[in-house]
Amino acid sequence: MSHKNETKVLLLSLLVTLGLVGGGLWLFKEQIFPQNQSGNNLPSTDNQSIFERISFGEKNLIIGELSPAKKEGVQALADQNYAQAIASLEKSLKQQRNDPQALIYLNNARIGSAKSYSIVASVPLGTDPNSALEILRGIAQAQNTINTSGGIKGVPLKVGIANDDDNPQISQQIAASLVKNSDVLGVVGPNASDTTLAAGDIYNTGKLVAISPTSTSVNITNFSPYVFRTVPSDFMAARSLANYMVKNLQKTQVAVFFNSQSNYSQSLKTEFVSSVSLEGGQVSSEFDLSQANFSAAKSLEQATREGAEVLMFATNTETLDKALQVVQINKKQLNLLGGDDVYNIKTLEVGGEQASGMVLAVPWHIEGESKSEFPQTSRQLWGADVSWRTAMAYDATVALIAALEKNPTRSGVQQALSSSDFSTTGASGAIRFLPSGDRRSPVQLVTIVPKTNSRSRTGYDFEPIP
Repeated sequence: MSHKNETKVLLLSLLVTLGLVGGGLWLFKEQIFPQNQSGNNLPSTDNQSIFERISFGEKNLIIGELSPAKKEGVQALADQNYAQAIASLEKSLKQQRNDPQALIYLNNARIGSAKSYSIVASVPLGTDPNSALEILRGIAQAQNTINTSGGIKGVPLKVGIANDDDNPQISQQIAASLVKNSDVLGVVGPNASDTTLAAGDIYNTGKLVAISPTSTSVNITNFSPYVFRTVPSDFMAARSLANYMVKNLQKTQVAVFFNSQSNYSQSLKTEFVSSVSLEGGQVSSEFDLSQANFSAAKSLEQATREGAEVLMFATNTETLDKALQVVQINKKQLNLLGGDDVYNIKTLEVGGEQASGMVLAVPWHIEGESKSEFPQTSRQLWGADVSWRTAMAYDATVALIAALEKNPTRSGVQQALSSSDFSTTGASGAIRFLPSGDRRSPVQLVTIVPKTNSRSRTGYDFEPIP
């Protein structure tokens, strides 16, 4: 038996002993870690209770130091001192206007104990805070807009935040907790495809709608009548990238970098390989970034030797650093393509000049929307440009709001979203769902360009390709 297993056995023995000493611990554990429908206990979360991961404003979930004003606001909400919470959170937002958690908490404080409809955002605040905050900005903007304009037929929207760490086991436990809370009428999230697929089973059994703004795996199509998404599937992104490679770059040989441990990465890679073949191209080699012995230099050398003209990165967040090593070593010798997870400030900071010219497929870009009011209103609210994650999260929240307007019950939300005549307007145009739960919408190709006064403040920006 390994040392790790011995530790687990000792810990289990201790828990059993404590359980025998008093039934109170068992009751507490059942409340925090509810059982699923089959009666099997869901996995533990490294001793951090689900209660500590969910907040409607009474606790801070963002890692890092709190400003005094925000700390006061959160404490006031915990004490149900709503007037103080409002004053403190308004002060906090004046100091840091792009903090979506503070804006969500402020809107919740303004509701106080009055009647409201509740939804929850399931995001990876602990492991991918940048993406989580981008998602929360979209949700916060939609909540702020509806509540300042009178609410949902007079009833304001309350938003909770759950930190799932993009961990499938934790997301399942959060889903089980939300299913048990009858006040929760919908969920925005989860973020990663693996997490959405894991939690989706619980949401399906519990008949609670979840709309992911960022999960693109083709495995989510037709997964559950309670799981929707506002982001196009990998099928659309792969087709666009393959078409661009053959028609625009006039290249036919490509090497693909992916993570075999990620459902999203596997999905995008598989769809891209098929799309390249349909376009008359060929994938000359594939490299698994999750392999312990992966070498950026050796993989690039092999790709070049096997005739690759293009490098395609179907990487996920966990393997982005390895992908950027390849980008650096490539030194712009081979053309670069990538999926939406490469759309990250780190790509601009680390990739820099070597990433210049890379083409990515993303669901939306702020410079690509000439008719929508969303780019202007989001800039006014946050003081900066927002990403596709913010736009898709805004659309997911707007869809839930529209469904709640039709019937503010869990079954009513599901029926409204599934209806063939459901339609509402979001950041990226009309929001309509196919029977599969997918949204029919195109993708936007963007490229990395050097800019003296870049929006990202890195000297480089993502710009839409017409």
